[in-house]
Amino acid sequence: MFKQLLLWTLGTFILLQAIQIDIPKPPKTVDPTKEIQAPKEIMSMLKTSCYDCHSYQTKMPWYGHISPMSLEVKSHIKNGRIAVNFQEWGNYDEAKKQKIYKGIAKTINFQMPMPMYLTIHKDAKLTKKQRNQIKVWAESHIKEDEY
Repeated sequence: MFKQLLLWTLGTFILLQAIQIDIPKPPKTVDPTKEIQAPKEIMSMLKTSCYDCHSYQTKMPWYGHISPMSLEVKSHIKNGRIAVNFQEWGNYDEAKKQKIYKGIAKTINFQMPMPMYLTIHKDAKLTKKQRNQIKVWAESHIKEDEY
């Protein structure tokens, strides 16, 4: 009985490897002039805590290639890039930038980086002070009632 259960579990795990989520590959060259511009300290925080999901500079962990974890990881990266890709910032119109600034100001204190991500990436954890700095920076770019 145990041997059968083990074989079924192993077989299911192997079959799961056939299910993959594709993350669009970054362009061969990324135009550095399109990247978001922010003060050095803010850029450092964004690169440390946000760029894995919100840029082409994803550092895919080993478990990001093994289902079922890869489904979760790649889904977060794919959706993160759709929401905002800081390396594509220059391609966004002002209305989209305003929406993103508002989103950053709203989510930085409780949703981003995602708690699941922080359990494994301790270096991405932002202090309350850092979260506030990012929030103040984002809010300083919001143009009320214009968009």
